[in-house]
Amino acid sequence: MPNPTAAMLVIGDEILSGRTQDTNTNHLAKKLTEIGVALREVRVVGDEAEEIIAAVNALRVKYDYVVTSGGIGPTHDDITADAIAAAFGVGIDVREDARTILATNYKNPDVELNEMRLRMARIPDGATLIDNPVSKAPGFKIGNVHVMAGVPSVFHAMVDSVLPTLVGGQPLLSVSVRFDMPEGEIAAPLATMAKANPDLSFGSYPFVKDGRFGTNIVVRGFDQAALDRAALDLEVLRDRLTSG
Repeated sequence: MPNPTAAMLVIGDEILSGRTQDTNTNHLAKKLTEIGVALREVRVVGDEAEEIIAAVNALRVKYDYVVTSGGIGPTHDDITADAIAAAFGVGIDVREDARTILATNYKNPDVELNEMRLRMARIPDGATLIDNPVSKAPGFKIGNVHVMAGVPSVFHAMVDSVLPTLVGGQPLLSVSVRFDMPEGEIAAPLATMAKANPDLSFGSYPFVKDGRFGTNIVVRGFDQAALDRAALDLEVLRDRLTSG
């Protein structure tokens, strides 16, 4: 049975403009890989409601899980929660359980928990809350869509809250072998090796160090013994090419 699949939807004009670098995708990919969930697609959209709605509706029918980051803060351009509600065709309003949690983040919530901050307690109808131990403002889950903050420290904490609720599969394993030569010199034997091992995935990743070209070959699969054999074959190939 194949592993469950997931998609990541990164939301925010600041990502598309280059002002903010997205690191949440990398973090999520590593965490999902550890529990045997395959991250199959990543999309980035700006703070446009129709774009968010279209992306969410496309991804949630295609993958087992969808994770979003960004756009659930207190400002006018934080429109993710409203867009998610629209995508599912449900209402949205300040919810008392979310408000109570949010209030614990302020010394004087009657004063500090103003109208704009209360935007972070607006939850689509039927959604369940995602714990946020960092800044208290909860994320939420509706259907198979998990909606989380964009700030990396908060996103990481929310991911930790969500992971135990996901049904994973067999963890994907990997081995890496370095070749101090351009990938063009190993392309042919690598293709032969990949064809002979259909249950493994061979990736070629070139690099330049000290002005010289090299290649890291990464092999991924679910069988550690098969990976170990592939690594040994790659090392033999490297030695042969180097000595030749």
